[in-house]
Amino acid sequence: MSKESFVEQIADIEKDFPRWYTDVVVKTGLVDYGPVKGTMVIRPYGYAIWENIQKELDRRFKETGHENAYFPLLIPMSYFTKEAEHVEGFAPEVAVVTHAGGEELAEPLAIRPTSETIIGTMYSKWIQSYRDLPVLINQWANVMRWEKTTRPFLRTSEFLWQEGHTVHATEEEAMDETMKMLGVYKEFAENCLAIPVITGKKTEKEKFAGAQATFGMEAMMKDGKSLQAGTSHYFGQNFAKAFEIKFLDKDGAQKYAYTSSWGVSTRLIGALIMAHGDGRGLVIPPVVAPTQVVIVPIAAKKPGVLEKCAQVCEQLKKAGVRVILDDTDNSPGWKFNEWEMKGVPLRIEIGPRDMEAGKALIFRRDTLEKNEYTLDNLTDSVVALLGTVQKDMLEAARVRRDGRIVYADDLDGILNGVEGGNFVKAGWCGCRECEDEVKAKTAATARVYAEGETSEKCAVCGKKSKHTIIFARAY
Repeated sequence: MSKESFVEQIADIEKDFPRWYTDVVVKTGLVDYGPVKGTMVIRPYGYAIWENIQKELDRRFKETGHENAYFPLLIPMSYFTKEAEHVEGFAPEVAVVTHAGGEELAEPLAIRPTSETIIGTMYSKWIQSYRDLPVLINQWANVMRWEKTTRPFLRTSEFLWQEGHTVHATEEEAMDETMKMLGVYKEFAENCLAIPVITGKKTEKEKFAGAQATFGMEAMMKDGKSLQAGTSHYFGQNFAKAFEIKFLDKDGAQKYAYTSSWGVSTRLIGALIMAHGDGRGLVIPPVVAPTQVVIVPIAAKKPGVLEKCAQVCEQLKKAGVRVILDDTDNSPGWKFNEWEMKGVPLRIEIGPRDMEAGKALIFRRDTLEKNEYTLDNLTDSVVALLGTVQKDMLEAARVRRDGRIVYADDLDGILNGVEGGNFVKAGWCGCRECEDEVKAKTAATARVYAEGETSEKCAVCGKKSKHTIIFARAY
């Protein structure tokens, strides 16, 4: 099969980015559509990416003192009414169980859209004294939000995520936790997903329902839109007061605790697809790639070729590389196309001539470059090259993003900027009406505050600017 006919299976990334995305996630075996509208079946190749994401994040969580636990999927509806802003924010998305065992339930049960209410209830039982603090718990779970418009990984009715929920004795400790975990997410996104992100505070309109402050992590996709890749929330005492999370302090006084929450989801898989993919399909950074190296024998029936490929494969496995030897009877050209579409970072080609010369060809998926390497120290070369690919992918994404950050001093400037596929920095007076007008006129939303930036006037009303905001169209 020729490369041209093979790539025709995927829409042109330049002409139809949404269709390209849908084609890629399905044709590379990441997901399939579930029988219930808005649900997805994560296939093994897609789940392997999620497992690598989990592994990297879980290690970071535990290094910062957090423990894993698990809380129930079903939550009494009465729990949601205890925090008015929270229930109002999630009401349109909550799926409710009203019958079980053939009978109507005495109280409807919510299928968790998030777990603040059930976790807050349990924390109120577990925390009695300052000696019980801090509580640093994370859970890996599924949640359900009845979304109207869905797209695999980006927005589905059911998805996988982690949600950290912590309790602290003081405001300072809770805010430190909020910012620390935002930093953990940023480091992970850049060093594991090779995605440069902008972190910052969300506006009041865009914050999490029930939070005092929400901080987001925004990533630029190749079409210039933003994807909120993670959030960290400072709740203050909102949930503590709603769920009676109190403790006896050292001074003998009963006090309400301070809480935080933070989470990322399988949306991160959508982020890496849209941040790195190209016209041939996926481009996956080595740290989270299910397969880091594929070995393709050339003239496999020639004496010694398969044996040499198998030897190289075993050496790479011993070095901790996730490697596959493709010894199927498909043609080398078909294998090249297949593994390129799946985004495998490196491809090693070994044939009779290579063996005779004591070399192998290595193809880089990120740059599409092919170079010779000696067989004698191929393992060291591959390990080093995987590290280079990881760093180069981050740098390429950073250069691409930074070249598409523009400034605007009026609504037309914001509109022209986002229509050109850019993040737009513009002044804002802090007025909700001006923020709403930006969305109405440009379809862009306030992503995060641009810290350290100073704009003289609001891009909407012309009054003195209080903040500089990064506006973008977003998924």
